[in-house]
Amino acid sequence: MKILISNDDGIGSEGIYALAQELKKIGEVIVVAPLHEQSAVGHAITMKLPLRVTKYMKNNEFFGYAVDGTPADCVKMGVRNILMENPDIVVSGINHGSNTATNVIYSGTVSAAREAAIMDIPAIAISVTSHDANEFEYAARVAAHFCKVIAEKGLKKGTLLNINVPNKPESEIKGIVLTKQGHSKWDDVYEKRVDPYGKDYYWLTGTLLPIDKEPVYDQHAIENDYVSITPIHFDLTDNETYDEMAAWDISGQAIG
Repeated sequence: MKILISNDDGIGSEGIYALAQELKKIGEVIVVAPLHEQSAVGHAITMKLPLRVTKYMKNNEFFGYAVDGTPADCVKMGVRNILMENPDIVVSGINHGSNTATNVIYSGTVSAAREAAIMDIPAIAISVTSHDANEFEYAARVAAHFCKVIAEKGLKKGTLLNINVPNKPESEIKGIVLTKQGHSKWDDVYEKRVDPYGKDYYWLTGTLLPIDKEPVYDQHAIENDYVSITPIHFDLTDNETYDEMAAWDISGQAIG
């Protein structure tokens, strides 16, 4: 199995190293990841600046390729310019912090996997649910397990698996559940602060509004110590509203 790995925390993060070490047990691993942290950049791609690719060394050994761009850039670059062919699967992570509910819109981790899905390559995004994550070993094994599951069972084109693992020892995790993307969201505020020169600046902060109270949703699952597995895709059409608007006879309306 040929596996392309990326992330949004940067090629030097602890999570991507743990992931690469585990996936090397099941296949050929190629790491192409951002040179610097790219958290919450969403699905941005670089269009008006040059991209530079450098070989990245870790523990005095070649680890992968660092790209001074976004996670989506890294997947494009990895497939088109480094591998020169489609890998069997793309795995993005292990992210420091959960990517559930509305957070998947902002997530660079999910966007790297979504870019692969757009390219018709099976993909997984995997996250540990703490920004101070220190439990990567089990999450890495979960990723390896689902790489093998996808190799056996396949995955519909355009779909990726979004996996979130509680930041707890394996012994405290209750199990793995299939979930839907939830509706929980952040109540954001830009906190006003003053720098040492007396100038105002603003820092984004906020609190999570835990809307999802049913076990079927990803946020509820991780809050109750389950690994959440959510199949997601990039078709944003609201089919219910589409069917409702079909009765509006839009094509027959004159524009005043």
